[in-house]
Amino acid sequence: MRILAYGVSGDFVDKYLRIAENTATECLKKFVKAIIGIFSHEYLRSPNENDIARLCAVGDSRGFPGMLGSIDYMHWKWIYCPSAWKGMYCGHIHEPTIILEVVASYDLWIWHAFFGLPGSHNDINVLEHSSVFRELAEGHARKVNYSINGNDYSMGYYLVDGIYPSWSTFVKTIHAPHGRKNKHFAATQESARKDVE
Repeated sequence: MRILAYGVSGDFVDKYLRIAENTATECLKKFVKAIIGIFSHEYLRSPNENDIARLCAVGDSRGFPGMLGSIDYMHWKWIYCPSAWKGMYCGHIHEPTIILEVVASYDLWIWHAFFGLPGSHNDINVLEHSSVFRELAEGHARKVNYSINGNDYSMGYYLVDGIYPSWSTFVKTIHAPHGRKNKHFAATQESARKDVE
């Protein structure tokens, strides 16, 4: 667990477990395979048709029909980063970090997580390497049918902050909104996007 939680090497746990590095690594691999075998059908998987229907129904009740969740990323401080890698994983905070990109739904179901880019990246750089939109780029995205203001749409979308590109799959807030409608939209979007925060 310490290897997973803190990113330490296999020989680090030798100090208190008194087992060899290769034994610790083998135990870690078996543990991870067991967790995947038990929980992969429910967690960190793409939504199926029932999940999409549930997500869209809840999104519709919150004022966002067709919403599949919120997407964001964060820098995760890597305390036990190997010395040889520190220069590669140091970013704008001058400490080693690993970037985590997550898609979360209203009920905090995390169905996509992407770890690991080195250096100082922003949301756009992470998005280029992430697999979350691979199906969409290949033209195999799942259909999500909904209607807004009399216009029909067939592709779901995600709530994002302002740095993401202007794609049809992203709904950003309105910066410095003017008027009651724009202020209401911005407040509602930012409130719903907090699910991923």
